[in-house]
Amino acid sequence: MPRGRALPGAVGALCRALPPRARLVPEALRRAKLDRPQATLDFWRLLYALLKQIHGSKWTECDAIDTQIRFVKSALWYHGYGRPELYRLPSDGSAGSRELLLAFSWLLHRISLLEQLLARNRVRTGDETSVCMCEDDLSQSEKGTTEIAPEYGPEDRVDVRYLQWLSGRLRFQWRSLHAQHQEQCKLLHKIHLLTTGCHVDQILGHFSVTEMDLIRQPENYKQLVQLLELETMQLEAFLEWKQLEPVYWQWMETVLDNMAEEGNTCKLQDTHIEKSRLPKATSCCPWAGSLTGQINKLSRDLMAFRDQLHELVTHRRSAWEEKVKTRAEDLQKEDFAATVRKIQEAVELKLLDLSNLCAPKKNKMHGLCRLVYRSKHSASKIGFSRSVSKEPAPAVSATEVIRELQMREASLQRELKQLREECRQRLDEIAEGLDGVICISP
Repeated sequence: MPRGRALPGAVGALCRALPPRARLVPEALRRAKLDRPQATLDFWRLLYALLKQIHGSKWTECDAIDTQIRFVKSALWYHGYGRPELYRLPSDGSAGSRELLLAFSWLLHRISLLEQLLARNRVRTGDETSVCMCEDDLSQSEKGTTEIAPEYGPEDRVDVRYLQWLSGRLRFQWRSLHAQHQEQCKLLHKIHLLTTGCHVDQILGHFSVTEMDLIRQPENYKQLVQLLELETMQLEAFLEWKQLEPVYWQWMETVLDNMAEEGNTCKLQDTHIEKSRLPKATSCCPWAGSLTGQINKLSRDLMAFRDQLHELVTHRRSAWEEKVKTRAEDLQKEDFAATVRKIQEAVELKLLDLSNLCAPKKNKMHGLCRLVYRSKHSASKIGFSRSVSKEPAPAVSATEVIRELQMREASLQRELKQLREECRQRLDEIAEGLDGVICISP
C-alpha cells in the first residue's frame, strides 16, 4: 500500500487505540505538523489525560489549563524528555503544537505508551494482585548520587522532630493499609472457598468478585458487555496500528525535516542581522592592545591560582595521611576480636551478594497475577493439566513468593545493620571532636 494512502489508516488506528476519555481527531495531527495554534490545547489535554492514567492519578477535564501544562511538563521531565523547547512553551497553551506532537510521539516509542494504557485500562473480570519478585540493586543505583548531593545551609535545615513525626505518620498509614489488605484477602478467600467447584473452567474452579456480583445483580451484565466490546475495538485498532506503525514514523521524519529547515532559515536570518550590526573592520583597532593586556593578566592569575591549588592539595594529602596513620594505630589498640567479627560480617554480606549475582537468573515475576484458590486436595487432584481450551498459564504459589520475600528481607536487614554500625562509628568520630560534650549510647 502506498504511504500516502496508508498514512490516514495509521493515524486513524492510533487515534482509535487511545482511551475513550483521551481521544484525538486525526485532523489535529495534521495541524500539529504545520504548527497550527488551533491544535495546541488539544494536545495539552491529550498528554495530560494520558500521563495521569499512566501515573494512576485521578483527573477531571475541568482542571485549569495552566495546571495541566505544569503537570505535563513535570511528567515529561520525570520520564527523561530533554528537549528544552517544550519547557519554554507558554503556560496559556497558545503555541507549540508541533513540539507537543514530538513529545507525544516520543512517549509512544520510549515508554510504550499504548501498551501501558491497554494494560492499565483493561476490563478485569478476575481477582488479581500485584506480584514483584525482582531484586533492585540499590547499592548500584545509589552510586554516584552521594557525591553530587547539594549542600544545604542553615536556612535549609529541617527540624528532626518534624521528620520523626512524618516517619510515624508514614508508619501508621502503612499499618492501616496492611490491615485493609489483610481484610480484603480474608473476604476473597471466603468467596473462593464457598464457590469452589462452581466455575465452568476447571483450572479456576471458583468465582471471582465480579462474577459473584453478576450472579447477585444480573442486570449489570449489560454494562460489562459494553466495556468488553469497547476494549475489543481498542485491541483491534491497536493491532491495525502495529501493522501501519512504520508509516507513522516515516511521516514523523518529514516533521523533523520541516523543523530542521525552519531552524536553518532562522539561523541564516539571525546571522544576517548580526553581520549588519557589526562595525566595519579597519586597519587600526584601538581596543586590540587593551584586550591583549587583559588576556595576559588573566593568564597570570590562572597560573597563580594553579600554584595555590597545588599547594593546598599537597597540604590536604599530608594531613589525610597523618589521619590515616593515627586511625591505624587506634585500631590496633581496640579489641581485636570485635574488629575481626565486624570484618567477617561484612565479608559474609559481600559473599552473599556475589552468590546472588553469580547464580543463574530465574524469570522473576512482575506485574498483575490472577488469584486462584488451591487447596491441597484440589491441587493434587486437578493440578494444571485439565485445561479446557488452552495450555495452563505459568503460575507461582504464595508460599514461593513468601519465601523469596523472606530471603530479601533477611538480606536487607543485614545491610541495614551494617549501615547503622557505620553511622554509629561516624557519630563517634564527630563526637570526639566536640569539647565538653558527653555522648551516651542508647
